[in-house]
Amino acid sequence: MDAAQRRRDELAAFLKDRRARAERAAHGLPDVGRSRGFGLRREEVATLAGISVTWYTWLEQARDINPSRQVLESLARLYRLTPVENTYLLSLGGHGQSGPAGPGAMTPALQRLLDAMDFPAFLLAADWTIIGWNAAYAQLYPRINALEEKDRNLLWLVFTDTQLRQMLPDWAEQSRGFVGSFRAETRGWLSPAGESGIVARVSAASDEFAAIWTERDVAGFRTRERLFRHPDKGVMRYEQHNLTPAEAPDLTLLVYAPLCGS
Repeated sequence: MDAAQRRRDELAAFLKDRRARAERAAHGLPDVGRSRGFGLRREEVATLAGISVTWYTWLEQARDINPSRQVLESLARLYRLTPVENTYLLSLGGHGQSGPAGPGAMTPALQRLLDAMDFPAFLLAADWTIIGWNAAYAQLYPRINALEEKDRNLLWLVFTDTQLRQMLPDWAEQSRGFVGSFRAETRGWLSPAGESGIVARVSAASDEFAAIWTERDVAGFRTRERLFRHPDKGVMRYEQHNLTPAEAPDLTLLVYAPLCGS
């Protein structure tokens, strides 16, 4: 299966999911059957969005068609998508970046930047492989130095490393957020490497991840507080920031700035 067909398949699945989530009353429609107030018919979507029901049906059937930005934005308004979800929908429709720019590579300059920081920081490649970190991060998460290269992936570690799970007091909430962010930020699973790579690998290792992945939630990054339960230092509080190196836009620099009292 080529990348274009994978993109169409995901577009179809995403539209079906959001159609099932749509609240009927919000569109002035009565309950029908066992809907319990949620879920629209394709005919209703087409009428409300001002598009052909045949065209919309083809979208949900992953037909080889090219929806316009206007059609997708009309559907985004109908389904009341967030800005992040809207961007994701457009990318699936072929409007915007549909995948990461490249695999990324560590450089001596980036490692010097990491080493200059006295708080935890690390670099992620497009598929969330951790390709560099500093001493402060190794103190926060000591296992990073002993991991095999194939296991140094943030998505893999969140769902398979019991030590990391124990360090996250709010693991259930955080893990769902990680999945939504991965889907929104990388879309690397649309490439052949992603299809058979990290998503497939984590799905095979974690039923929890596999279940969350099928929900197709999309979440954007926001600066937020992160809590870690360190085995020696107790609860540690940080503020997480995601930055993009100017010379390596396909990489993400994550920094944990200590909060007062931590």
